[in-house]
Amino acid sequence: MNKGTVKFYNESKGFGFIKDTSSSKEYFVHSSGLKENIRENDAVTFDLQEGKKGLNAVNVKLA
Repeated sequence: MNKGTVKFYNESKGFGFIKDTSSSKEYFVHSSGLKENIRENDAVTFDLQEGKKGLNAVNVKLA
């Protein structure tokens, strides 16, 4: 389980980006990968899963 911060999230379009706390890498997140509603600057935990364009954040929950 990774920890990060929601850098950007567009609720109407259903996607955004999470910045990993330990590596500072950014991961794409889609609304289908959310377990709870998120907003920008929320602290979250997440898993990574290979997507069409690289790793995506999935099972995203508020920390």
